[in-house]
Amino acid sequence: MVVPFVLASQSPARLATLRSAGIEPQVIVSNVDEDAVLAHARTTFEERARAGIGLPLALADQPYLLARAKADDVVARHAPDAIVLGCDSMLEFDGEILGKPGTPEVARERWRAMRGRNGVLHSGHALVDNRLERREETGQPTLAGDTSSTVVHFADLSDHEIDAYVATGEPLGVAGAFTVDGLGGPYVERIDGDFHGVVGVSLPLLRRLLRGLGVDIHELRHSG
Repeated sequence: MVVPFVLASQSPARLATLRSAGIEPQVIVSNVDEDAVLAHARTTFEERARAGIGLPLALADQPYLLARAKADDVVARHAPDAIVLGCDSMLEFDGEILGKPGTPEVARERWRAMRGRNGVLHSGHALVDNRLERREETGQPTLAGDTSSTVVHFADLSDHEIDAYVATGEPLGVAGAFTVDGLGGPYVERIDGDFHGVVGVSLPLLRRLLRGLGVDIHELRHSG
């Protein structure tokens, strides 16, 4: 029997990655205010740090917090009898965490800074097991989560190449203003780590997280 699985993301790249692994999830897009979630988390962590009971929010932890918020939102609003996957990706560059640039101006500025250099792409993964059988066992949904981090080496692009890439519109809506599986592929010299994690969902990490919930990844495939 196939384990029901939900992807809490509208990312075509994440859906395509799962499909390439034989997984056809139900897609339910979360309704999360990402800026508000991060602002609240930063304030909370800073207050705890000042009180001497914790550290400030680490850059690499921010994508995971958003992934968790997305999965929790879908579980709370739709209550699917399924395992729900939330994901979020951000690029760590020059000591800052970068999400989607949003505008051509920001994308162009980022690429001029990134060209010929490298950054770390963090992809947070949060699995919430909301299956009825699991809730009956534990009394609540079960969580498993972690972050995939991969070093990305960018090509030394000319201004003309940057302008041409930004003009496609692709970098405006993706983490770090680049893709490795789309039009941005020629502009990434190499990666040190998990290719799928850079695309947005790490299949090896997903497998490990599922195992923590007592599920083998092949149980998500309709082909068995």
